[in-house]
Amino acid sequence: MTRAPDHGRPDAARAATHVLLRLGLPRDPRAPRHLATFLVATAATVLLTRALLAATGYPQLGGDGLHIAHVLWGGLLMALAFLLLLSFAGPSLRPLGALVGGIGFGLFVDEVGKFVTSDNDYFYEPTAAIIYATVVVLGLVADALHGRRAPEPREALAGAVDEAVAGVAGGFTPAARRRAEAFLDTAGDVPGAAETRALLRRVEDDHAELPDPVGAVSSATVHVLHTLVRARFVPWLAVAVLVGTSGVTVGSAVARWAGGDDSPGWVVAGALLAGVASVVLSGVGLSRVRYDTEDGYRWFRRAVLVSLLVTQFFLFRLSQWDASWGLLVDLAVLGVVSAELEVLRRRREERDASA
Repeated sequence: MTRAPDHGRPDAARAATHVLLRLGLPRDPRAPRHLATFLVATAATVLLTRALLAATGYPQLGGDGLHIAHVLWGGLLMALAFLLLLSFAGPSLRPLGALVGGIGFGLFVDEVGKFVTSDNDYFYEPTAAIIYATVVVLGLVADALHGRRAPEPREALAGAVDEAVAGVAGGFTPAARRRAEAFLDTAGDVPGAAETRALLRRVEDDHAELPDPVGAVSSATVHVLHTLVRARFVPWLAVAVLVGTSGVTVGSAVARWAGGDDSPGWVVAGALLAGVASVVLSGVGLSRVRYDTEDGYRWFRRAVLVSLLVTQFFLFRLSQWDASWGLLVDLAVLGVVSAELEVLRRRREERDASA
């Protein structure tokens, strides 16, 4: 009896392929960095814009009844970012596009108060909370896209090919070649890997590249954080600062409300509950870190994230831009705790490799 050809295996493999890959939408392995650049640039632009306007007495550009709002400059910068990203192939312009787009979006969203009030009130009280919630929601969307599903080998292969797009045109810088080869190693032996490896070998070396200020700042920050955590008291100090800052900021907000501030009661209750949750998570981390250092710092990281994602939202609604100091402290603590977790992870991997 002659057996019919087995066409089921390709169909099964195709069915197992994620729908985004079937639609030709592999995730960029470097997208989390670009998205972080966009969000950090957005938040920094809002804070700097508010600070500069307050320091200069809120000047207005224009005259004779005209006012050129900075939302227009934000729109122009976002359009410029789109123009750059849609005009050139390859990854070279993405860091600059993320930075320019983030600055533009920051200038745009800073004026949200004018567009949610009937009297175009730039100083509308919930503006800070609205902006902060917008940035947080965008961050959660980015995490849902890139943090919930493990990278697939074919996405790593696509990342290597993407690096090669710039390489075949202008050559590989040492950093670009290292990235492409790392992506290819992650891809393994998926179809197309051998051909891509041969292509990478044919790409010539070249040291000319676009400046990447974001990459330089990021590398310097990581270096500083890893240097700091070598002093064993620094991570503990960071956790103490987190708990202390949570207590001070929440306490001051409650004191203002008790003193006659007209903030809604549910906002005060939310700030209190979130602050207590952050302190409790820090306490769990302190109890766990004695027996399992890495697990303890994971709890510290959860405490910081609760403060960043929940507590700060309510504090911005209560004390508006005064809460910016608490936000900066939370970000600094998150950086220290994340650096310590990275050091602990490397030590664990080294122990496992030598075992």
